[in-house]
Amino acid sequence: MVTFPPCKINLGLHVLARRADGYHDISTCFYPVPWTDVLEILPDKELNFTQTGIPIPGNIHDNLCLKAYHLLKKDFSLSPVQIHLHKIIPIGAGLGGGSSDAAHTLRSLNTIFQLELSQEQLIDYALRLGSDCPFFIRDHPMMGAGRGEQLTPIAIDLKGAYLIILAPNVHVSTAEAYAGVAPRFRDESIAYRVAQPVTSWKTALDNDFEPSIFNKYPLIQSMKERLYSSGAIYASMSGSGASVFGIFENETSIKDSFRDVPHWSGWL
Repeated sequence: MVTFPPCKINLGLHVLARRADGYHDISTCFYPVPWTDVLEILPDKELNFTQTGIPIPGNIHDNLCLKAYHLLKKDFSLSPVQIHLHKIIPIGAGLGGGSSDAAHTLRSLNTIFQLELSQEQLIDYALRLGSDCPFFIRDHPMMGAGRGEQLTPIAIDLKGAYLIILAPNVHVSTAEAYAGVAPRFRDESIAYRVAQPVTSWKTALDNDFEPSIFNKYPLIQSMKERLYSSGAIYASMSGSGASVFGIFENETSIKDSFRDVPHWSGWL
């Protein structure tokens, strides 16, 4: 079985409060984007995981796809499988690629082994793998609250817009990003702001991580500014970075400006 786990962008992101458990309450709008990895899972004589494409750092046994398999195997009698992941989505870029791979592993195993898990049950398993994972069980625009795992559908449709995502070779750790933010509540929610016309987002829709990250990594800020100078009607950092995206009304070429930066562009 072959699937294509997508990435996501964040349309606005507010850090509202630090929680007693050490996490933060946030508000954000997750939007799926068809920049995908390739995931193949087949029955096999023994469990095996292979990977091509962008190298994934760390111990291969810590890969979220394998963790997803072992998580389900605790509750179900799963036969061994061969998992192959071709990694295309940049790693550690605020695009949720690893979370998407994990969620799509759960979805694929549910189909292959006819586990008949409901979407809500899959979301429960996904949450045990990471805060971003539940979103990728549904792959529809969602408002995220709590740690990002409390999901509510939102009627946001960017179909017909042209999207460019830039993923510079800069790694911003989650801990580093949160260390630079002073949590605070807002009078106007992300849900309210994102429901306004896209042309208003430049001044209305913000990402709380940007000020400190831009101060530390001027390259990221310059990329956002260059997207605007190239005609974007809205540009922002996704998640805690380091990727930056721009939404355009017309197809736009960025080859001359960002020739050496990994990127994706296409119509939504």
